[in-house]
Amino acid sequence: MTNRAKPVLGLGFAPASEPILCRLLEAGVVHELHGHGAMATPPWLQQRWEGAGAVVAVGACGLVVRLIAPLLQGKERDPAVVVVDPQGRFAVPLLGGHGAGAERLAEAIAALLGGQAVATGSSASSDRLALDAFGKDWGWRRGGGNWSALMAASARAEPESPLRVRQESGSGLWRDLEAAAGLAVAAAGEPADLVIGPRRGEGCRWHPPTLWLGMGCERNTDLGVLERLVDRTLATHDLAAEAVAGLATIDRKGDEPALLALARERGWAVRLFSATDLAAIPVPHPSAAVAREMGTASVAEAAALRAAGGTQEQLRVAKTIGRAEAGERGAATLAIAEAAAPWAPARGALHLVGSGPGQLDLLSGDARRTLAETTVWVGYGLYLDLLEPLRRPDQARREGRLTEERARCAEALDLARQGAKVALISSGDSGIYGMAGLALELWLALPEQERPRFEVHPGLSALQLAAARVGAPLMHDFCTISLSDRLTPWEVIEDRLRAAAAGDFVLALYNPRSRGRDWQLERARQLLLEGRSGDTPLAIARQLGRREERVDLHTLATLPVQEVDMLTLVLIGNRSSYVRDGRMVTPRGYPGAELA
Repeated sequence: MTNRAKPVLGLGFAPASEPILCRLLEAGVVHELHGHGAMATPPWLQQRWEGAGAVVAVGACGLVVRLIAPLLQGKERDPAVVVVDPQGRFAVPLLGGHGAGAERLAEAIAALLGGQAVATGSSASSDRLALDAFGKDWGWRRGGGNWSALMAASARAEPESPLRVRQESGSGLWRDLEAAAGLAVAAAGEPADLVIGPRRGEGCRWHPPTLWLGMGCERNTDLGVLERLVDRTLATHDLAAEAVAGLATIDRKGDEPALLALARERGWAVRLFSATDLAAIPVPHPSAAVAREMGTASVAEAAALRAAGGTQEQLRVAKTIGRAEAGERGAATLAIAEAAAPWAPARGALHLVGSGPGQLDLLSGDARRTLAETTVWVGYGLYLDLLEPLRRPDQARREGRLTEERARCAEALDLARQGAKVALISSGDSGIYGMAGLALELWLALPEQERPRFEVHPGLSALQLAAARVGAPLMHDFCTISLSDRLTPWEVIEDRLRAAAAGDFVLALYNPRSRGRDWQLERARQLLLEGRSGDTPLAIARQLGRREERVDLHTLATLPVQEVDMLTLVLIGNRSSYVRDGRMVTPRGYPGAELA
């Protein structure tokens, strides 16, 4: 996607553009609008061009081309430009398709508007990985190299002479993408067209953030001393600054002005460790003097290793000393360690997506947009299968078994902490018997600095769709109860059933019956009959939103228990609910109440 630190501008050239622009503004896709009026547009756009992350123009491509032509400064400097027709049917990435993120922005806009993204770039049109941009999706930084030549070679590549990629760090999930099928793996020491790792060198390079700089310094050391030490050490060892995850030091240096300034200027996180934490880390160069002063025999090496994982094998640069030059004061130490996994939570995001019942036309625009923007989809296989028509060849799919919710949440959260944009998918609404609660608990258990962005995107629940299929049974108070005792003791479930019957709620039963739990539904029926008439209407809704969907009306007395399974929702009316002409309705007013 585009650089979210910079605003996305919205342009319109006719009154017909306003509904589209307003919708994009409300959804947060664009941040600043310029209404229709082509004569006033050039000065407004010229003033904002350099500071924009992207421009979304609703109008004709030709008009937009003539408008932006005088503003173009170069591929690396111009914002992404996406053109949308006034009916919202097509989103065209006109400028900055890869590097600036126009193709991803067009996909997101098309998903939100229910339209189609029309990508004309070579990689997108042939379902190949955009080698000059894909690393951003995983939280990596792009390094040096002739990227234009690489992309030209990618367009010419044949199956018998594929481009070769060598990966030294970072997630390897991208290698299983359909879009990466034409690439060959280069072993260590072999020449490669593209290298993914922490080092600088020939060819084009992506740098996952795996390097931790452990630093110590005298009090009030000048910033220049730290900058020179870092830059020289990285260059000496051919390590890329783009591969740095952050700085690590002892907590007593958490207020050191130069350390904080260096981290702020370079955009690096700062991790602080206590002397006790650092003293427990074996290091190759302990110092008795440092131990007397700081309570640990090492600051730089121990901090780097502690941040990276803790073993000496991860140390890439031993303690190096930097001293003040003329006009400066202070001294500093630096060590560099490499973590097994990248660390970039500030670049990542964990999106909890409610996929609805599975029918694509019942998926919300917000969920569609989020699925278009994310790099990895994590979920139970059945739910992913239902969404498969929306997945692009450059998006990874990670399946889990139905009962492995915690493992799925942990994997999704770990990928997001590495810097990836991850969709953790639940059926229905992820906040209703879905994954949102467990994922949020795991997220909250992390230190604040290690939390990626966390967002929940609601979906259509089975309760809502079942109600829509049978009429209007939820017009008064209602509740939901899961009959699964896997996470809730059955005694608690019985108490809730009795309370629902006593309160005369319309009741939706989730997880009503399975092969291993074949008696709970009948027991629930008996409990409800203690306080509710056998004539109480109910609906059995099975496989909602899918080809096998079936919805039948019964009564509490005639509930066909044997026909119910885990793919079924049972919706039971209250004492005022009734069925007429094949429709179930619960009046808005309770018996004895007066409605205006």
